[in-house]
Amino acid sequence: QVQLVESGGGLVQPGGSLRLSCAASGSIFSTYDMAWYRQAPGKQRELVAATSRDGSTNYADSVKGRFTISRDYLKNTVYLQMNSLKPEDTAVYYCKVTIRQEIGGPFKDYWGQGTQVTVSS
Repeated sequence: QVQLVESGGGLVQPGGSLRLSCAASGSIFSTYDMAWYRQAPGKQRELVAATSRDGSTNYADSVKGRFTISRDYLKNTVYLQMNSLKPEDTAVYYCKVTIRQEIGGPFKDYWGQGTQVTVSS
C-alpha cells in the first residue's frame, strides 16, 4: 500500500506565499516523476509543475517565475513553493507521484487527496 499525504494549503492574500508538501509512504522501492496539478471550480485539472527523478523541472506558463517545485529523495516528498499568489491561482491542488513498489515492478501513479488554496483579500 502507498499513501500520499498533502499539507500546506489555506487562505492567503494576493501577493502572499504558501508552501505545499506531499509525502509518500508505505511500500515504496523508488519514486520517479513527481508533479502538482490543480483544479479550479468548473475547470479541468491542469498540470502546474513537475520534476523528474533526474531533477529536471517544467512549469505551466501561468506559474513560471512564481512557483518552484522541489523534492526530497530520502523523504519521498515533493514540495511546491508558491510566491506572488494571484486570485486565479485559487484551486484544489493535487500531487501525483510515480512509484515503483519493487525492483523490476511496474510504475504506477498515485494521487494525493487534494488541498485547497484560496487567494483572496
